[in-house]
Amino acid sequence: MATSRLFRISAAFFAATALLISGCSSGPSSTPGAAGPGRGEDADASGAGRAPKSALAPLPTAVPADLRQYYDQKLSWHACGVSGFECATMKAPLDYERPGAGGDLKLAVARKKATGPGKRIGSLMVNPGGPGGSAIDYLQQYAPEPAAVRARYDMVAMDPRGVARSAPVECLSDKEMDRFTQTDQTPDDAAEVTELANAYRKFAKGCEARSGKLLPHVSTVEAARDMDVLRAVLGDRKLYYVGASYGTFLGATYAGLYPSHVGRVVLDGAMDPSLGPRQVNIEQTAGFNTAFTAFAKDCVEHSDCPLGTKSAEDAGKRLSALFKKVDAHPLPTGEDRHLTESLATTGVIAAMYDEKAWPVLREYLAQAEKGDGRGLLTLSDSYYERDPDGHYANQMYANPAVNCLDLPPAYTSPDQVRADLPRFRKASPVFGDEFAWASLNCAYWPVKPTGAPERIEAKGAAPIVVVGTTRDPATPYAWAKGLADQLSSATLLTYEGDGHTAYGRGSSCIDKAVNTYLLDGTVPPKNKRCT
Repeated sequence: MATSRLFRISAAFFAATALLISGCSSGPSSTPGAAGPGRGEDADASGAGRAPKSALAPLPTAVPADLRQYYDQKLSWHACGVSGFECATMKAPLDYERPGAGGDLKLAVARKKATGPGKRIGSLMVNPGGPGGSAIDYLQQYAPEPAAVRARYDMVAMDPRGVARSAPVECLSDKEMDRFTQTDQTPDDAAEVTELANAYRKFAKGCEARSGKLLPHVSTVEAARDMDVLRAVLGDRKLYYVGASYGTFLGATYAGLYPSHVGRVVLDGAMDPSLGPRQVNIEQTAGFNTAFTAFAKDCVEHSDCPLGTKSAEDAGKRLSALFKKVDAHPLPTGEDRHLTESLATTGVIAAMYDEKAWPVLREYLAQAEKGDGRGLLTLSDSYYERDPDGHYANQMYANPAVNCLDLPPAYTSPDQVRADLPRFRKASPVFGDEFAWASLNCAYWPVKPTGAPERIEAKGAAPIVVVGTTRDPATPYAWAKGLADQLSSATLLTYEGDGHTAYGRGSSCIDKAVNTYLLDGTVPPKNKRCT
């Protein structure tokens, strides 16, 4: 089943994509055990979508005495992975409100030093999204580009707390995760609703059993505070940063907490931190519908389109019919797992992140129409980061751990989901039910949320560039406009096109604008639009 609020592209499948991004949306989070910086009474915890009046307040500029040991640490670098990369381990407090009381975390860091020519600008941190995407994996795969930026910056990545190499959240065995992903996420009767709710409960209990001590301390605010420690440890006065998808929320949170530390920050495929969880899920559902409509319009122009050649609307009906057929009779895949409706839907959703995957999706849908589920299962596995040996990466565990801490649950009972099904179906006739029931995933989480919707203004920050794609499925364009409107120093750069995020994905106009900003600090012209 597709994890609710996940913004992602699988690097394993879409290797040509510049920034790894992931699927689950998160909202602003506050520090565990405290009211949190700038947290107001009128924050929209209900999820109705009303923009909260409160704004994230900055932390004191002076480093507290009990955190000085972390800011003053020296990293021990060693060669690792791909040639030219160095790795190190950075220490951070488990609980920033009580440094040392709960022990420390060891956070994995990697870098590739600036190659020249030209004067080194600083360290450029990257985050590919998720939450749960490995920044180090991304860095080691894509650091060679763009060459002009790589020449002037040390390229740096840190796997956030709870992710990959940094005290990873663990939840289920691989076999248990296989069963979880096959659970019917469009229940047709009370028994299937109970089965789905029990699957969410088992998932949450597994996370508590394996990672209970860590779960209260993987919020986005804490990850942003880790970034400031790393900035200082690297010797940079300012943060230089490129974040994609959820990485935009992480970067915006950093800017809100440390506006005076902002250097050059790019937020690509932006999230709107002021939205409540229900509104986030509804709008993301509509975003995927927009992306599917674009795919369908393209598909019906091909004589071999497995969804017909009439119209995008008719293609949607035929895809829904295929899902129902697979729900009744899961398809063989050549292995022990069959392609269930949930896995089939996830496979289609995975291909919505990048229009380069559309020809592959046409091929795999044609296979499914003929009773062969192997292709769509491959897409689904790429989404879940399941390797050929059946092992799952940590992303699908870190993802809800962060999301369910950053925002209140969108729904707390199946009855609430049922009541809102018409809104989801209106947002997407094809994916509405799937996204609605996926929004129940935080209802049974073992740790109470510490965050709430909150505006991020980052008053006093240096200029920030926010990038939005007009037909982005996972982070709708309206979110980029919303974040750009909130951030006091933001400039919105628009890509008129398909797919999730824009930088490094084929638009020379976008790449030139972002690279110019990163290299000399010149922001794009107001209202600049690229194709």
